Amino acid sequence: MESAIYTGTLRHRRFQPARHDFTYPLFMMFLDIDRIPELMKVSPFASHNRFNWASFDDQDHFGDPALPLRERLKADAARHDVRLPDGAIFVLTNLRYLGYNFNPISLFYCYDAEGRLGSVLAEVNNTFGESLNYWLSAASVEHQSRPHVYRCPKSMHVSPFMPMKLDYRFVLPPPGDRLVAHMSTLDGEHASFDATLTLHRETWSAPALHRALRRFPWMTAKVITAIHWEALKLYVKKVPVYTHPARCRENKYEHVSRNAR
Repeated sequence: MESAIYTGTLRHRRFQPARHDFTYPLFMMFLDIDRIPELMKVSPFASHNRFNWASFDDQDHFGDPALPLRERLKADAARHDVRLPDGAIFVLTNLRYLGYNFNPISLFYCYDAEGRLGSVLAEVNNTFGESLNYWLSAASVEHQSRPHVYRCPKSMHVSPFMPMKLDYRFVLPPPGDRLVAHMSTLDGEHASFDATLTLHRETWSAPALHRALRRFPWMTAKVITAIHWEALKLYVKKVPVYTHPARCRENKYEHVSRNAR
């Protein structure tokens, strides 16, 4: 397995309470986390921890940015009682483009020394500035006959058009020439929403990066614009809006405080 650029599409489908579908073209980076400074020297338009057309900034991911990503992953895995495999780790993510970064999800594929995919970390970010890590390992495999299908409770408010009391199902087969990552939200066994990345691999190189940048010159701005544009469509369709749980707690505290006076 080597670092690469993956290009393809992201499809979202909402099944209830109103049908809503869209598909956008995009590209994402698939980088060996131990070689990021070296990899970002591939082009004069790319850099590490420095402004450029495309840049990888250590502070765009969880944990102490002064520590290498592998150390952050090791510490976070230990906090979640997950054994981190001892092989290569690759992150599928958006870089910063023209200084701006937003990653709805980054996937860290963790391999063992024999090159087998051992676990995946899904680093999820919302538009409220919050982040949460979901470790997908043997403990969260849904069925032993399907080793790359994981299920876990939703633990962070992401979309204001979804309730909190849901589960996530992730389908994450090992990446190859084709990379597919599928996530659905479950109410019991019923899927109300799903998202699918379908991507094709290009070797990490300056020409491949330049082609992607010409096609998508400001990828992360496109991502955040699309999020708000599709949210507006859902609002027009009168899809119910769910208040952020923190705001609900604040309102409850204010109500109790007023009644106590």
